[in-house]
Amino acid sequence: MGKEKYPVTSAIRALRQAKAEFQPHLYDYVEKGGTGASSSALNVAEHIVIKTLIFVDQDQRPLVVLMHGDKKVGTGMLAKAIGAKKIRAAAPEVAQKHSGYQVGGTSPFGLKRSMPVYAERSIEALPRLFINGGKRGFLVEMRGAELARILAPEWVEVAAD
Repeated sequence: MGKEKYPVTSAIRALRQAKAEFQPHLYDYVEKGGTGASSSALNVAEHIVIKTLIFVDQDQRPLVVLMHGDKKVGTGMLAKAIGAKKIRAAAPEVAQKHSGYQVGGTSPFGLKRSMPVYAERSIEALPRLFINGGKRGFLVEMRGAELARILAPEWVEVAAD
């Protein structure tokens, strides 16, 4: 079996620099399909497809939140957990400006600007997860422990259904 060709994004360069263990996966991107479309395309549970979300606090400071695909971020819980007054999702153009990635292709690796990274605590224990590789239709598979090693996120418990 030949090696699958995949894009070399800022995320992939960051993963290579960190000597990360990962497997690339390409799939047909579905506009506004989210983690439901990617989990379906890769035939994996949506719970192990991790969303990379950009939020801003009351002072418009950006932050990254990693969340299970089948959960939402409880913004009130997140604000309380990180000591912010208010948290809201960043507008797509703001998210792109800070991350350097197009919405739908946002990766927590190789971000354009340094931002605090918060991750739902249960992600770390996943034996495998799929997270964006920096381009729409491109996920990388890795262990939760590997993600923890590379990103060293602040762990939070802010999942909502």
